Amino acid sequence: MIDTATADVRRAEPADILDCAAIKNAWIDATEWMPRVHSAEDVTRYYRETVFPSREVFVAGTAGVEGYLALDGEEVTALFVAEARRGGGVGAAPLARAKAARGRLELWTFVANERARRFYAREGFVELRQTKGENEEGLPDVLRGWERDG
Repeated sequence: MIDTATADVRRAEPADILDCAAIKNAWIDATEWMPRVHSAEDVTRYYRETVFPSREVFVAGTAGVEGYLALDGEEVTALFVAEARRGGGVGAAPLARAKAARGRLELWTFVANERARRFYAREGFVELRQTKGENEEGLPDVLRGWERDG
């Protein structure tokens, strides 16, 4: 069981934009199967102009921003953790907060992202459907859903 107490979770502030974008950009650059369809600068701009103004963003970590989750209604639109902190509860902590606030969540993950698929399965997300790659990356993906019991 992952210890979600290993990461403090708080609402993100505008000062967290660069850290969150850097975590996503580092993940893209380190993931062989993931094409870079937007420059690092465009990712940062998107976080500044779209993600932070229009979504609930929670950051987690014990030493600054080590991971984050973005929530648009019942859809988790991003959950990324810095490489050095993966597997230690930094991703589970903001997800637990989102689950506590919602009775139902959905998210997309790439079929190739086996680690994320295992993580979401452990967190109670079930596969709802797959696509053959109807996204800007052109990669097959999976829609997963979670509902609170009772």
